[in-house]
Amino acid sequence: GSPVPAEERRLRDKKHLDDITAARLPPLYHSPAKLLSIEESIAIQIQQKEAYEEMQAKLAAQKLAERLNIKMLRFEPEGEASMQYREVRDED
Repeated sequence: GSPVPAEERRLRDKKHLDDITAARLPPLYHSPAKLLSIEESIAIQIQQKEAYEEMQAKLAAQKLAERLNIKMLRFEPEGEASMQYREVRDED
């Protein structure tokens, strides 16, 4: 037998694998895993924890406001809205 080129052997093996199994690897959407130092890992975990706690606080405040039926209205003590009730109208 003559030696089979590597590329042709790879294609033949792939076809054989396709014939004997339907299992497929999922497509790789993200880059492969990387090794991190302990310091980098801790920094990332702290950052994610802070972001998570901030999101939880916002959600809790929103739920509390909804439960208490609090409406945030604009307050303009020096503005036009506060002076409307003081307008004097002549009915003549």
